[in-house]
Amino acid sequence: MPSASPDGSTPQAVFARVVASVERARLRDELEVSTIPAPTGLAPFAHALAADVNPARHADDSDLGTGRLVILYDPDSPDGWGGPVRVICYAQAPLETEIGLDPFVTDVAWSWLVDALATRGAQYTAASGTATKVLSTGYGELAGQGSGAQIELRASWTPLELDLSSHVEGWAELLCMVAGYPPAADGVAVLPPRRGSRG
Repeated sequence: MPSASPDGSTPQAVFARVVASVERARLRDELEVSTIPAPTGLAPFAHALAADVNPARHADDSDLGTGRLVILYDPDSPDGWGGPVRVICYAQAPLETEIGLDPFVTDVAWSWLVDALATRGAQYTAASGTATKVLSTGYGELAGQGSGAQIELRASWTPLELDLSSHVEGWAELLCMVAGYPPAADGVAVLPPRRGSRG
């Protein structure tokens, strides 16, 4: 039989409240978000979202950015988490090749996540992650594709509250920013989106 939390709630009830807070998040119009099967074996409870930036809603030809968000809940608060909930996020988008060559582009990508969470008042601890830029050039039959670049950000953190709406909103903001859309909050630098085909 599942043990109850100090307020008498079962783990299932606590996780249901966490998921309800995720669903209350107010997301930007540029995003199409859906619930996807969550990974198994990472925690007793998990919930996952997928999102894609939809340029059809705007008068530009920005390539799609994409991302995933996984919410893990373990009432035993595993070592290294610092709490019962862990958020794992992924964001990826193509860049103009010259932007991809910038040695500071990964620093900028990480700062976007930190700023997006801070702007929404998300409180967290034990943040970690990697920002990766990928440069590619086509050869042979793929030579016509020319050169291209991508930015990828993988991160995780432990929320200090069970209401995760601000954390989901921060992730959504990050996706829009890596895709080149202006931030909802003023004063944050933006990289120009990659436009058109490679070459």
